[in-house]
Amino acid sequence: MLNNENSIEVKDVSKSFKVYYDKGNELKEKLLFWKRNSYENRVVLDKISFTVKKGEAVGLIGRNGCGKSTTLKLLTKIIYPDSGSIEMCGRVSSLLELGAGFHPDMSGRENIYINAAIFGLTKKEIDERLEDIIAFSELEKFIDNPVRTYSSGMYMRLAFSVAINVNADILLIDEILAVGDANFQAKCFDKLREIKASGTTIIIVSHALGQIEEICDKSIWIKDGHIEQEGDPREVDIAYLDYMNGERLSKDEQERARILRIEAEQRRLKKVEQQQEEAGNEQNVNRHGSYDVRIGDVKLMNDDGVEINTIKTGTKARLEINYTVKNPTDAYIGYRILRVDGQLCSGSNTKADNMQPYRFDTEGKIEVDFLNVSLTKSQYWIDLFIEKPDGTCVDYYRETVKFNVVSDTDDVGVARIEHSWKNC
Repeated sequence: MLNNENSIEVKDVSKSFKVYYDKGNELKEKLLFWKRNSYENRVVLDKISFTVKKGEAVGLIGRNGCGKSTTLKLLTKIIYPDSGSIEMCGRVSSLLELGAGFHPDMSGRENIYINAAIFGLTKKEIDERLEDIIAFSELEKFIDNPVRTYSSGMYMRLAFSVAINVNADILLIDEILAVGDANFQAKCFDKLREIKASGTTIIIVSHALGQIEEICDKSIWIKDGHIEQEGDPREVDIAYLDYMNGERLSKDEQERARILRIEAEQRRLKKVEQQQEEAGNEQNVNRHGSYDVRIGDVKLMNDDGVEINTIKTGTKARLEINYTVKNPTDAYIGYRILRVDGQLCSGSNTKADNMQPYRFDTEGKIEVDFLNVSLTKSQYWIDLFIEKPDGTCVDYYRETVKFNVVSDTDDVGVARIEHSWKNC
């Protein structure tokens, strides 16, 4: 029986397929060339198990053919496991293949009705959401044209727009965000953050690890039909990239690379020790990085510039971040807001907001204006991080500020925080 805290429970699921080498289609071919009917039984998933909590976003990563898309198809019940069980709670919306379920000779408008009906919406529900779907897709001029005249990007816009307006409890996405222009991708990310904040469970398959780290609370690395690693996206992604880099190298090159990594880690640790000595032997398990730029005093302020530790739902606040510079560098800055139980509730960074890297050359201050703190009543903390364009961590500072949120109601709708950056 499904645990009340979980949306999805996958237990010991296996799936295999018959792969024919050269199967004949006609009776004559099957009789004359019977040897061609031989096949290989290919195991794609071998007793995998994982759970997804309600409101959690999970990324599935792994090389091509490892079983990621098969896992999503099992979750949507397009196919069924050979053994094991899958339990899910709530309405499921999926984006597995671009334009799946679309009829090429029907218009975009007609396909909205067909696709939404597949997801379980009534005609009345579709009528109520039709304009929102069309508006989000930005296809007003083409909505009455046959979808066979659409580009792949237009297909994706329409399919995504339908799927996110189903008000599903579980949203499954397979690599579809790789299609479309940069502006629409950013719009999709914003919408996904909004959907996630509203409590929808999301599973994403993607080779773009930046997407996984931006949206997901957890990554699951599938390797040769087994779960190789599961946990924090940054840690799992690094392990996966190390493995993939190792696959491209010879044994001698792997050994040289291993030695270089050890030497680099030793240099990093020595540098950290030196920096800690320079900072008065400061020991802080809540931060790490190269410290070319170092986050200093951080304050949470109200509109009047008064430091606060309590915010009322729906009001504004400002985060004031002071920093010092040891080695001038170009880098992005970001924040993550986590509830006291560790649940990631909101977050962003200047790279995700399509801003150029800041030039950190002298000490200064950056402010983040939170325009609408739509968080439920609880305790929270803020993590801050600075990283270079290549992903190198400059300073990751956990629990820089802790604060409480008070509310007149426990239901505040979407827990998405609109924000703006200011370099002072």
